[in-house]
Amino acid sequence: MERTTVKDIVRATGGRLLAGDENLPLKNVSIDSRAMRGQDLFVPLIGARSDAHDYLAQAIGNGAAAVLCSRDMEPLAGAAWIRVEDTLKALQAVGRDYRERIGIPVIGITGSVGKTTTREMTATALGAGFQVFKTAKNFNSDIGLPVTLTEMGEEDELAVLEMGMSDFGEMEVLSSLARPQAAVITNIGVAHIEQLGTRENIFKEKLKIASSMEPGSALILNGDDEYLRTVPADRGFRRIFYGFGENCAFRAEQVRLTESGTEFTALCGEERVPVRLPVLGRHLVLDALAALAAASLWGIPPERAAKALEGFSGFQNRQQIFRLADFTLIDDTYNASPDSMRAALEVLDGMEAAGKKVAVLADMMELGEETGRFHREVGRFAAGCSVDCLVCVGKLAEEIGAGFLGGRAAAGRPAEDAVRFFASGEEALPFLKTQAGDGNLLLLKGSNAMKLSQAAAALRE
Repeated sequence: MERTTVKDIVRATGGRLLAGDENLPLKNVSIDSRAMRGQDLFVPLIGARSDAHDYLAQAIGNGAAAVLCSRDMEPLAGAAWIRVEDTLKALQAVGRDYRERIGIPVIGITGSVGKTTTREMTATALGAGFQVFKTAKNFNSDIGLPVTLTEMGEEDELAVLEMGMSDFGEMEVLSSLARPQAAVITNIGVAHIEQLGTRENIFKEKLKIASSMEPGSALILNGDDEYLRTVPADRGFRRIFYGFGENCAFRAEQVRLTESGTEFTALCGEERVPVRLPVLGRHLVLDALAALAAASLWGIPPERAAKALEGFSGFQNRQQIFRLADFTLIDDTYNASPDSMRAALEVLDGMEAAGKKVAVLADMMELGEETGRFHREVGRFAAGCSVDCLVCVGKLAEEIGAGFLGGRAAAGRPAEDAVRFFASGEEALPFLKTQAGDGNLLLLKGSNAMKLSQAAAALRE
């Protein structure tokens, strides 16, 4: 935070200063009592299992300059003490107030799959002409986004903010915090369908990213998505479609996967621009098109934006490709949904391998009542890819194996000896080590909770 004092926090939250100097400057917001960076405001959040008010003394001992509090308790010495009704709502008020004071344009990014990659590509493309602030890590929730907003600086000219929701009403809160001038929606999948019930509900909730946007603002939409392409023109927003279809203003043609990455021709209105991405995957072409569309809104020529995208690199545990001594590893262990599973399998299918192709697929979480069907569908999709060995990790992943076996049998390709089942990544690791050689290509993909990242790290070592 810049130009922020305790007095600003009191005003933004509607709280009462019980102790301390109202003119004390503050620079950072922390929700972790163990992590202070200097001149911090500590916000103790109340969760289902713990109440961070119990750690106020620890936060002050670690250097917090000011704290919020919603409990009746005597102020502790060493920090300014601000009483509020609800610490989460107060945190959001702090983020909202600071965003208004900084006043830079915001591009919001949401969708079921591909938010983070699209965020990074959009920031990269816009970086060809502006100083761009972007969401760090996965701080994209009703807790993380207000903290993210307070990190913006006066030197920043644009902000690209990831906005993730998992339940009803959350996106409206995020939109009220970020107040985007433009928004990208990558797709409507089944992530978080356990809470939201149907894809139609997910679609309606994702569209609420526009609930705090001004009329005439731009919605950048995946025109290949069966829901997003139906967004009507009469909502008061400018629609910009991107994808592979003829309905898309930003369209991709001549997609090629090479040893060094992904190449395609982008049709940006009347212009045709070659794009070279140093990452592999046809699905990443969509993320790049969204970035080109966003860059165009701020007057960056497609050629400059495409050139900037050549410098894009992936993220830890997100489709990172490691070409090791005698095998290749695709580490995509950060998270998983049916859509991202299929995208990862397409990358595996499109890559060359001197030896076998081994797909290590683990449980996908939060898929609701039809989780078995979603897992079986991934298995059937894998059966149509060039997978020589399928390793299923976890109880739910057994359904991936069932779908794979059924798909292979229907195609007249018996596969009983090509499937292995393990309860955990740790249990699977000894077998995976036997596959890490002979020119083999290994893909590891699963939900974060399955901890396949540990297996991937062990294989790299």
